[in-house]
Amino acid sequence: MSELISSDEIIEVFTRFQQQNPNPQSELKWKNAYTLLVSVVLSAQATDKSVNKATEALYAIADTPEKMLKLGEQSLIGYIRSIGLYRTKARHVIELSRLLVENFDGTVPETREALQTLPGVGRKTANVVLNVAFGQPTMPVDTHLKRICPKIGLCRGGTVEQIEKDLVARIPGRFMNHAHHWLILHGRYICTARNPKCDICILNDICRHNEW
Repeated sequence: MSELISSDEIIEVFTRFQQQNPNPQSELKWKNAYTLLVSVVLSAQATDKSVNKATEALYAIADTPEKMLKLGEQSLIGYIRSIGLYRTKARHVIELSRLLVENFDGTVPETREALQTLPGVGRKTANVVLNVAFGQPTMPVDTHLKRICPKIGLCRGGTVEQIEKDLVARIPGRFMNHAHHWLILHGRYICTARNPKCDICILNDICRHNEW
């Protein structure tokens, strides 16, 4: 059973994150809520770097659902061919663009339920858009969070939904707008799956180092 850190220790964890990086940003490059949504859909099983490289030219000509529909699926494929699963993702992007125009007046909805009606948009993607584009205190749980949060002792672990629920319940509201960014960056660059950098980790004295 994973050992949990205390409520006071959780506050200390996020206070340290905040002091080290007061305004963390998504590593995906985006221009508006629509391009963020597309980039998050494209980033499934792909790196942010590869998505940014592909979308730089794409968003110069198609940064709204209307423009994306005008571009069309085959032309879109030409821009995103370097990203894994590009055919499926191109189909999702075109279809979600069509639904945005038909059902939401071309704007990205600001509720999880509405976002999840779009192709290629699951709970995590919806949470990212709600948090990053609209400043809502959501907790997108990706592979990094699923791995490091039980290890640190922020939650017990389990399903993505259970981890999300536990983190939202335990992390104080004042940290929630940036919490998932701090955790993702920590998992990406410090608490790596192979050879975690515990010697330079700012949480080393608090982390429970649970096996997970």
